[in-house]
Amino acid sequence: MMPKPLADIKPNTLEFEILPLVKPTGFREYDARWWFNGIGKEKAPELNFTGVQALGLGMATLFHELGVEPKVVTGHDFRSISQPIKNALILGMVQGGCEVLDVGLALSPMVYWSQFELDVPCCAMVTASHNENGWTGVKMGANRPLTFGPDEMGRLKEIVMGGDFQPRAGGAHHRVDGLREKYIKDVVGDTKLSRPLKVVAACGNGTAGAFAPDALRMMGAEVIEMDCNLDMTFPKYNPNPEDSKMLHAMAEVLRETGADVALGFDGDGDRCGVVDNTGEEIFADKIGLMLARDLSKLHPNAKFVVDVKSTGLYKTDPVLQENGATVDYYKTGHSYIKRRTNELGALAGFEKSGHFFFREPIGLGYDDGLVAAKAVLEMLDRNPGKTMADLKGELGVAYTSLTMSPHCDDETKYGIVDKMVAEYEGLNGTEILGRKVVDVNTVNGARVTLEDGSWVLVRASSNKPELVVVVESMTSEDDMRDLFHKEVKPRLGKHPEVGAYNQEI
Repeated sequence: MMPKPLADIKPNTLEFEILPLVKPTGFREYDARWWFNGIGKEKAPELNFTGVQALGLGMATLFHELGVEPKVVTGHDFRSISQPIKNALILGMVQGGCEVLDVGLALSPMVYWSQFELDVPCCAMVTASHNENGWTGVKMGANRPLTFGPDEMGRLKEIVMGGDFQPRAGGAHHRVDGLREKYIKDVVGDTKLSRPLKVVAACGNGTAGAFAPDALRMMGAEVIEMDCNLDMTFPKYNPNPEDSKMLHAMAEVLRETGADVALGFDGDGDRCGVVDNTGEEIFADKIGLMLARDLSKLHPNAKFVVDVKSTGLYKTDPVLQENGATVDYYKTGHSYIKRRTNELGALAGFEKSGHFFFREPIGLGYDDGLVAAKAVLEMLDRNPGKTMADLKGELGVAYTSLTMSPHCDDETKYGIVDKMVAEYEGLNGTEILGRKVVDVNTVNGARVTLEDGSWVLVRASSNKPELVVVVESMTSEDDMRDLFHKEVKPRLGKHPEVGAYNQEI
């Protein structure tokens, strides 16, 4: 019988070898992430292999509780620890009576696609996504194309940490080969570019390197590979197309090669970042707006969903208004936007982090970096006389910051955000940097809108011990910096629990 997991076990001990370690904070709002590779390092491990097995048994228990057929597609990303962690997870799921279909090395969207291809209700993708080496995690679901939300994750945490496991007979493990090629072919579909496009494919030495170049070439693009060789040490930068280091590297290669666009993918291939033909990065919320403008011409009265980190230009865009499009701002997080997009029957959902969710006839409702890349290239193909910079230039003017994340422990970050929400709600109707506060949206942290349309956002990260800060000015780049340095940063700085930022403007 699997013992009840412990929240803290000292490494290099008998207990660490035989008992399950599962730190409760690893159960995030919509997926699970733990620091795993902590032995010999300053940060202690939050999970061990026996804990992973307990997690798999807990997931199997939950799948049965939800009343779905206990069949699960699983795969893993390209990290040194991912495959053995997946094997431990499979052992737990099989112990819990699940039939597990293992597709091997995969992108997260390939696993989601496999749910449809193999007619399987559940998924469990072992990935730390864009987190640094040493992290691991699982993205899971039991209702395609959706992944777990807070309710399911809360119940899973109760089962695992309470040791409320239900072992069952009938479990099995099957290896499924050959899906990589079928998945790529399905993503490409009948797309064949009619104009020559030179594309930088940046993969940060992550899993997408085994998928993206082939897919883009099949679409008809001339592909310049950038860090597409698989290297689980991530020797140059973390594969995260929202990170300035990766974006700047993409811009450098683009300028050197004269490419039309650079497309960057994260560690598990469910996100896509874009650098235009001039070498300027275009944050994903602006890419979403460009795509919405283009798609709304083909699909009048379409609905779109965007996250609260996204630009306010969606509200005022004349093309969207002319085509009868409507836009819904919702909680940040791939599971939230995915769920909201499907609930509203929206054509697409866009998240500033680079998650793009396309429903029929473009996609199947989940986030897929390759499908997003295809949508960008098709947009360029439909506008043969225009560059990415031209299309960006047609948008309204807004100066949006990159996403900045100060460290804040998982145990304290939500309390800090609650204090910030209360503080900003108290400022409603007063002035910030000479402008009246006209709205405080608290659907996900606090998004504080000023009378000229500028705004600031503070929220808790859903997947790391961090806060998330984004600012946007409708006035100037200098004002954008002031909104951060003179408003948000000093206000957060009053709280000693808030640490150093990963990047700043």
